[in-house]
Amino acid sequence: MTQDWDASYSAQQAAAWDIGRPQPAFAQLAARGLLSGRLLDAGCGTGEHTLLAAAAGAGAMGVDISARAIEQARRKAAERGLAARFEIADALDLGALELTFGTVLDSGLFHVFDDRDRARYVASLGRVLEPGGTLYLMCFSDRQPGQAGPRRIRADELRAAFAGGWTVASIVADTFEVNPVFGSTTVQAWLATIGRR
Repeated sequence: MTQDWDASYSAQQAAAWDIGRPQPAFAQLAARGLLSGRLLDAGCGTGEHTLLAAAAGAGAMGVDISARAIEQARRKAAERGLAARFEIADALDLGALELTFGTVLDSGLFHVFDDRDRARYVASLGRVLEPGGTLYLMCFSDRQPGQAGPRRIRADELRAAFAGGWTVASIVADTFEVNPVFGSTTVQAWLATIGRR
């Protein structure tokens, strides 16, 4: 990817996806006790979902390609007294972490990849998610009207991307809360629960 993700975390106005709190869908997962054990937040941004999992008792680690995002996430963890680990890492090469996890989170990362990198990303996830583990993935949906924002994802694209070595348990319609750059504070999303075989 050639996009300068650091620039997204240094502007005066927050990025559309950086709302300063967890997405409600992930807060609901935490309330149900599903964010536990060894957990990786891939593309964690400024760390809200990693910190949510750490507060729920998970051994939580967040990774992002943006050094600025990781710096902000570490600062939040220190301010909140939470033992979450944050590292700069490329989501297309998660195997370089040399760690495995029982749970992986993706809030808004899958949809940034083109077709070639999407396949690389799914393979990368497979290197860190333990067999029997669960991926909770939330992405921009083709139900979102207009053209603004990231690439829209169809439910069948999700199923196809995770066809080999994975079990797509569910894909449900949901919404992302966003800063109002799309003329709204919510956008259409899919929330997928995907198991690693």
